[in-house]
Amino acid sequence: MATIVANKEFTGNPRRQLAKLFEVSLKLTVPDEPNVEPLIEPGKFGDYQCNNAMGLWSIIKGKGTQFKGPPAVGQALIKNLPSSEMVESCSIAGPGFVNVVLSAKWIAKSIENMLVDGIDTWAPTLSVKRAVVDFSSPNIAKEMHVGHLRSTIIGDTLARMLEYSKVEVLRRNHVGDWGTQFGMLIEFLFEKFPDSDSVTETAIGDLQMFYKKSKLRFDLDPEFKEKAQQAVVRLQGGDPVYRKAWAKICEISRNEFAKVYQRLQVELEEKGESFYNPYIANVIEELSSKGLVEENEGARVIFVEGFNIPLIVVKSNGGFNYASTDLTALWYRLNEEKAEWIIYLTDLGQQQHFHMFFKAARKAGWLPDDDKTYPRVNHVGFGLVLGADNKRFRTRANEVVRLVDLLDEAKDRSKAALIERGKDKEWTPEELDQIAEAVGYGALKYADLKTNRLTGYTFSFDQMLNDKGDTAVYLLYAHARICSIIRKSGKDIDELKKTGKIALDHAAERALGLHLLQFAETVEEACTTLLPNVLCKYLYYLSEEFTKFYSNCQVNGSAEETSRLLLCEATAIVMRKCFYLLGITPVYKL
Repeated sequence: MATIVANKEFTGNPRRQLAKLFEVSLKLTVPDEPNVEPLIEPGKFGDYQCNNAMGLWSIIKGKGTQFKGPPAVGQALIKNLPSSEMVESCSIAGPGFVNVVLSAKWIAKSIENMLVDGIDTWAPTLSVKRAVVDFSSPNIAKEMHVGHLRSTIIGDTLARMLEYSKVEVLRRNHVGDWGTQFGMLIEFLFEKFPDSDSVTETAIGDLQMFYKKSKLRFDLDPEFKEKAQQAVVRLQGGDPVYRKAWAKICEISRNEFAKVYQRLQVELEEKGESFYNPYIANVIEELSSKGLVEENEGARVIFVEGFNIPLIVVKSNGGFNYASTDLTALWYRLNEEKAEWIIYLTDLGQQQHFHMFFKAARKAGWLPDDDKTYPRVNHVGFGLVLGADNKRFRTRANEVVRLVDLLDEAKDRSKAALIERGKDKEWTPEELDQIAEAVGYGALKYADLKTNRLTGYTFSFDQMLNDKGDTAVYLLYAHARICSIIRKSGKDIDELKKTGKIALDHAAERALGLHLLQFAETVEEACTTLLPNVLCKYLYYLSEEFTKFYSNCQVNGSAEETSRLLLCEATAIVMRKCFYLLGITPVYKL
C-alpha cells in the first residue's frame, strides 16, 4: 500500500488530512463512483469516523456489486486506506461506520511542530480569496446603542476568523449617512447656528439630543417640515452649502463612533450609503435594460418570486431607498471590489429585505442560482438582546441603552471585583485598569458570542462577570493559571520548545492533545456556518480538558515535567488565538 506523508496544506487539521486518505480509499473501493466526498466527523467510539459506507451501499446495491452490505463496504474502505503515520487503527462499528483512532505519537509530533513553527501553520484554508463583511453600520447623528453591539461584535469575530483563514477581508461600515433625516438635521443646524461654518462638536453638544429636538420640530411645525423636505432635495442635488453642513454632522458623529470602536478594538472602513449614490442611476438602468424593473402605482419596482410585495427601487417621488442603495452596493462589491463572498450582519427583523434583494440580484444574473456557489451572499441575522423582563433591553426610563454606558459599567464592575480581591494592593494602577478593561469588555463580548446568534439572550452583568461556568472571566482565569504554572517551573519555555518532546501516555494528556489538534477544523466550521458560538464552545471545552489534565497529571517537579510544560504552553497558545479571534484581550495574571 502507498504511504501518504501528512499533507502540508492541512497541517493541524486531522479531519481534512483523514479526508485526503479516505479519498484515495474511496477511489480504490468504488472506482465506478468517481464523485464521492469523504464524510469525516469526530467519532463517538474512535477519534474520528468515516460515514460513507451506508450511503455508498444505497448507491451500489442495485448495480451488481461484490459487497454484501454496508459493513463489507466499510471493511474494504479500511483495507484500501493508504498506510499513514497519523492512523493508529481502524475498526467497523454498527451498520458500517469506520472508526479511526489517531496515533498518539503523531498527535504529539503535530503539537511539537506547532510550538516551533507557530499557530498560524494551523490556520484553515478556505476556497475563497476575498470577502466583504458588512457590519455595525449605525446611523449618523444617532448614538450607538445595545442594538449595535451584536452586529459589531459578531461581525468583527467573523472578519477575524476569515482573516486568520487567509481570506482578504474588506471590513465595511455601511453607515446610514444619506436619507430624509438629514433635511431636518441640516435645517435645525442652520436655525441654531446661522454661521454654520464655525460649528464645533462642543457647540452641538449631545448629537442624540440635537436629533431629538430636530425631530420634535419636524413633527410639530409644518413650515419647518416643508423646509426640511426641500433641504433633502438640495443636499441630494449637490448644493455646496448643504453638502458642507451634511459633512459637518457626519464628522461629529463619526468621531463618536470611533471612540466606541477603539474601546472594542474593532477596525472598520466606512463606505456609507452616500458612497454608492453616484452609481445608483446606472445600476437601475442596467436592471431596467434586463427587463426586471416595472412601473407599479407610480413607483418603479422589481417583482420577486415567492414574495407578495414587490421590491421598490425608485419611489413614486423619484427618490431612491434602501433597496436601490443595497442593490448598488452589491453591484459595486461584485464588480469594483471583486468580492467572492459578501456577508451582511443585521438583526433578524431585516431578513425579508435581504432575501428579496438577493433574489433580485439572482434574477439579474449577478449571482449564481445556487446559494453555495461563489460569488455568494449571506445575511447573518441575529436575535435581540433582552432585559430581565424578556423584552428588548432598555433603561429604567425606557430609553435605548447606550453602548458607551454598557462598556463603562462592565469595566467598573470588573474593577470593583478585582479591588475586592485586594489586587489594587498587588498591581500598579495602570495594570489594574488594563486588566479590569480586558476582563470587563471580554465578558461583554463572550456573553454575546457564546449564544447561537439566531436566538436572543438576556443581558446580565452578574452572569457575564461570574468567574464560574462558561464565561470570559472563567476562561481568562484559566489562561492566567496556565501562565502561572509555566512561570513557577522556572524553565525557559522557548528553549524547551526547541529541544523538548511531548509524550501523551496518560489518557488525560491524550484527550487534551487531541482537543488542541481540533482547533483548525473548529475555526473552519465557524467560518463556513458563520456561527462564532462554535469557537466559544471549543474554547470552553479546551479549558475543561486542561482542568482534567491538570487534576490528574502533576506538572512541575514530575518526571514528565518537560512534556507537560509543553502541553501547558500549547494550550495557552491555542487559548490566546481563540481570544484573539473573539476580540478578547488575554490576561497573564489574575
